[in-house]
Amino acid sequence: MPLILEMVKQATGMRFAAVARVTDRHWVTCAVDDSIDFGLIPGSQLELETTICHEIRQNRKPVIFTRASSHPLFSVHHTPKLYGLESYVSIPIVTADGQFFGTLCAIDPAPASFDESTVLKTMGLYAQLIAMNLDLHKDLLASGQALEDAHEAGVLREQFVAVLAHDLRTPLSAVRLSAELLETRVNEPRNLKLIRAVRQSAVRMGVLIEDVLDFARGELGGGIPIKPVVTDNLQEQFEAVLTELRVVHPCAVIQDTLSIPPGLNCDPDRLGQLLVNLVDNAITHGAKGEPVRVHIHTVGQSLVLSVHNRGVAIPEDVQPWLFHPFKRPEVGSRKDGLGLGLYIANEICAGHRGSLEVTSNDAHGTEFVATLPC
Repeated sequence: MPLILEMVKQATGMRFAAVARVTDRHWVTCAVDDSIDFGLIPGSQLELETTICHEIRQNRKPVIFTRASSHPLFSVHHTPKLYGLESYVSIPIVTADGQFFGTLCAIDPAPASFDESTVLKTMGLYAQLIAMNLDLHKDLLASGQALEDAHEAGVLREQFVAVLAHDLRTPLSAVRLSAELLETRVNEPRNLKLIRAVRQSAVRMGVLIEDVLDFARGELGGGIPIKPVVTDNLQEQFEAVLTELRVVHPCAVIQDTLSIPPGLNCDPDRLGQLLVNLVDNAITHGAKGEPVRVHIHTVGQSLVLSVHNRGVAIPEDVQPWLFHPFKRPEVGSRKDGLGLGLYIANEICAGHRGSLEVTSNDAHGTEFVATLPC
C-alpha cells in the first residue's frame, strides 16, 4: 500500500494520498501518505457528509479537479471550502463481488497540473490493484479456513480452483499487462522503478495462484500433469529461468554450473518450474549474503538437478514433512508464500518418475537434489 500511495503522489503531483474505507455511516483512513500535515493517520475518521467520497459511494464515479476555485461545480461545493482544497482526485475501489470498499484519493491545497485522462487511467489501475489485493486476502483467508475444515478433495477443488482461478487470474493479468504497457511509455527512472515493482508483484502473485491451482490438480488424484517431449535446448531454457530469477531477486547471489546434453525426454516447462521453486526456496530460507549454488548435469540416463544454500539446518524431524502441502521449515525462515513450492517440486519429480531428496546440516548447509530419468 505505501508504494501505491507514493506512485499516486508521483502521478498527480499532489502531496497527500490515502485509501479510505467508506460505508453508509463512516469514513475511515486505511493508509496515508501525507506531506502537507493534513492531520490524518491510519484509523482517522471524518464526518461522512463532509466528504466527496460520500457522493462517490452513491454513484461509484470518480471525481477529479485541478483547481476548485474556478471549477463550475466544486467552486461552490462544501468539501473544498471546508478543507481548503484546490486539487482533488478520488477513485472508487470496488471488489470482485461488486461491493464498494472505499476510495483511493489524492488532495492538495494548491492547484495541480496534470492530464486528467492519464491520471484517471493510472489511478483506476491502482484502485483495481488494491481491490484485487483485498480479494486475494479475503479468498486466501477463506481458503485457509476451508482447508482446516475440509475432509474431502472435492471441497478443496471448489475453494481453490473456482475462487482463485476465476476471481484472481483475470484481474491479475490485467494489472500485469497494464504495468507492462506503462513501462513502455515512461522514461523517468524513478517512475520506471515503481512501475516495475508493480509488475514484479503481479508476477509473484501469479506464481502463488498457479501454485495453488497445481496443488488442486495434484489433490484430485492424477498428480500434476506432465507432457514430456524430446528437448534439445534444455540448458538454454534453464539459463533463461536463472536470468529471470536474478532479476526478480536482485540481492541474491545465484551461482550455476550447467552441463546438459540435447535429446532429453522431459517436460521442459515443468522442469523450469521445478528449478524456480527450488531456487526460490533456497533464497527465502537461506542465509542472507550467502550464494545459492545450482548444479545441473547428467549421470548415466538421469538428469540431476541440485540446489544448495547455507543457513540454519532443517531439523531431522521436520525434513519428512517438507514435501507436504502448506508446510515450511520454521527455524531460520521467513514466512513468504503458501508453503506449496516444495510440494509442487516433488510432484513434478514424481511425474517424471524421478525423486527429490534433501540433506541439511550445519556443516554442509541445505541441498535439494532432483534425480530424473530423462
